[in-house]
Amino acid sequence: MSYQIKPLDAGLHFVATPIGTARDITLRALDVLASADVLAAEDTRTLKRLMDIHGVPLGDRHVIAYHDHNGASVRPRLLGFMRAGKSVAYASEAGTPLVADPGFALAKEALDTGIAVTSAPGPSAVITALSIAGLPTDRFMFAGFAPSAKGARHTFLLEMKEIPATLAFYESPKRIARFVGELSEVFGPDRQVALCRELTKKFEEVMRGTLSELAETLKERSLKGEIVLLVDRDRSEPSVEDMDSALAGALEEMSVKDAAAAVALRLGLPKRQVYQAALALSKGD
Repeated sequence: MSYQIKPLDAGLHFVATPIGTARDITLRALDVLASADVLAAEDTRTLKRLMDIHGVPLGDRHVIAYHDHNGASVRPRLLGFMRAGKSVAYASEAGTPLVADPGFALAKEALDTGIAVTSAPGPSAVITALSIAGLPTDRFMFAGFAPSAKGARHTFLLEMKEIPATLAFYESPKRIARFVGELSEVFGPDRQVALCRELTKKFEEVMRGTLSELAETLKERSLKGEIVLLVDRDRSEPSVEDMDSALAGALEEMSVKDAAAAVALRLGLPKRQVYQAALALSKGD
């Protein structure tokens, strides 16, 4: 793998890093790491090791730790470098910055003060999982980590339940069995699911089936590694009563056309069928 040292514009440059296999990094990412005036990373050891693997010299530059626990104190320092005309490269521990990492506040403050923000795109655990899971990719939602408190987590899952898209969750190996069990209770046992772990690594594995089947499997197995859990949208056929109830609520706030479109999308029903029902309800038929 080669790199080039090129002049970088002043500002914030996000760098996507491998989620497993070190060779998944892009040539542009290596160029940015080789050229930036200042380096920042969620995990400084991971970034130094990655640069060493690819022969990118650190030189006299320091790698500044920037993570959830020190963000408030470190951001002013990084923004100061940018305002002074320096280029700052920020790398998450693994994957694309801003996807479940602390980069958002840094990007927002930079943009709010007129500092340019760019990204060298690359690996993403969510996109990698979607590409191999075998679940629909026409519409998906990244839901990240569920809340740790039981009550908040239950409310969170209820909000996710009827979203008409493939849902992508992150979860730790220690909590995955509990989380899948709760999903089965809230979403119903028959939802299709794909558990993707250790993506791009030696022990990569995808476990496919229903939520209830996966819950049973996880009672017998303890998993290791990074996990992306993908859950299909609800495929059960809604009843006429379900459609009418949804339309009645939507018509209180929307026009007939908009209510029909919203309910058709939510329930996965033909638009014409829902529109005709909406017309009938609006006329009191």
